[in-house]
Amino acid sequence: MRPSRLLPLIIATALFMENTDSTVIATSLPMIAQDIGEDPIALKLALTSYLVGLAIFIPISGWMADKFGSKTIFRAAIAVFMAGSLSCAAAGSLEGFVLARFVQGIGGAMMVPVGRLVLLRSVPRNEVVQALATLTIPALIGPIAGPPLGGFITTYFDWRWIFFINIPIGVLGIVLATIFVPEIKEEDTPPFDFLGFVLAGAGFALLMLGFASGGRHLIPPIISGACVIIGAISLVLFVRHARRTPHPVLQLGLLKLPTFRASVTGGSVFRIGIGAIPFLLPLMFQVGFGLTPLASGSLTFIAAVGALFMKTLAKRILEHVGFRRLLTINAIIGAAFLAANGFFTPTTPHWLIMIILFVGGCFRSLQFTSLNAIAYAEVSNRDMSSATSLSGVAQQLALSMGVALGAFALETASQLHGSPTIVAKDFGPAFWIVAAIASLSTFAFMRLPHDAGAEMSGHKALKRQQPATGLGDGIEAP
Repeated sequence: MRPSRLLPLIIATALFMENTDSTVIATSLPMIAQDIGEDPIALKLALTSYLVGLAIFIPISGWMADKFGSKTIFRAAIAVFMAGSLSCAAAGSLEGFVLARFVQGIGGAMMVPVGRLVLLRSVPRNEVVQALATLTIPALIGPIAGPPLGGFITTYFDWRWIFFINIPIGVLGIVLATIFVPEIKEEDTPPFDFLGFVLAGAGFALLMLGFASGGRHLIPPIISGACVIIGAISLVLFVRHARRTPHPVLQLGLLKLPTFRASVTGGSVFRIGIGAIPFLLPLMFQVGFGLTPLASGSLTFIAAVGALFMKTLAKRILEHVGFRRLLTINAIIGAAFLAANGFFTPTTPHWLIMIILFVGGCFRSLQFTSLNAIAYAEVSNRDMSSATSLSGVAQQLALSMGVALGAFALETASQLHGSPTIVAKDFGPAFWIVAAIASLSTFAFMRLPHDAGAEMSGHKALKRQQPATGLGDGIEAP
């Protein structure tokens, strides 16, 4: 097998570790809280600290790869993530656990974006869609196996063992990366934008902290609001700084590229709606319908199965439909299946719930694969690192906003219904609101050219020779 064919599977070790880690932790949080003497709600601060680590360090992941080499940073990031995992296993207090999760976030911020950067720079342009789909296939095993695996380990062994799952996977990833991943770096890397790093990192971190804690009672609402306000001010200052700096830590000028702009703006709106699913769906099944965590997990995992199934078909569908039509229509379909969750009741047959979740997972997976691919259709090889950093930050911010929006919609519905506690009928309006937000993304995709990304999708009806410009020179192997 050619090394370029192995790259997606090697880089997928990073995604697999990250996805498995997040799902097993969610399952084990109550037992972790009990063991260290904390309320389970307080332990969710550990989830937020991971997002903060991502928000601060994703913006510099591309620069680090350009300066020190993509292989070097990718391997170091896996090692940092493993160190954070071992620290989580050794934690004996809330403060120690939160700090360990922050270290994991630093590793995740470098690990996944740099791995995707290696793939984009090493795979021919007409193989990018299939490579990205292959990249996420092993990673989707995490959401499928994570909840039952975490529950089994926590029930029959000790919760600390869940963090040792990452160690053999990480060691394998480092060994394979050493052998097969190319060392790609830029000889004329621009100077590090320290002020931009501080402004962007603080802005994104405070925004994500405010969004992630909003509606979940992690910190007082006034502090959540202050985080959002200060974070927004910091980002406004960063935009002003970026316009005056020749080499900002995030190149906002990339948003002038139609395909990249559509992926970031339209993709963010779509992800805001979809980001509410991990918060709303398990809560509806357990709090609204009275299901056990095991029964809830036995329903929700099927969406990841649907996503895994669709990865095998994404390339062929894009060849027949093309990016513009697929993204525009599929945004509406994906939002419709999101809204369908709001019609579930405690008496809805489980087989029907699973069918809807499976099909919905298929369409969401197709949308995300297309969004991740078309983002780089016009990005030059030189700007690829900046594009992955900007796109990664936008994705994480949108997902955090989705959780906040879902929580706000749920609590508002509960107040309007006059219920002292959240009940099953409160979830319908919450799902319909986030679905409506997700559907608005279609307007961003409608503005794309008809032949947008034809070289990547292989859509023969519109594919034609692209003009030789500085924006489209190569994701070819060096």
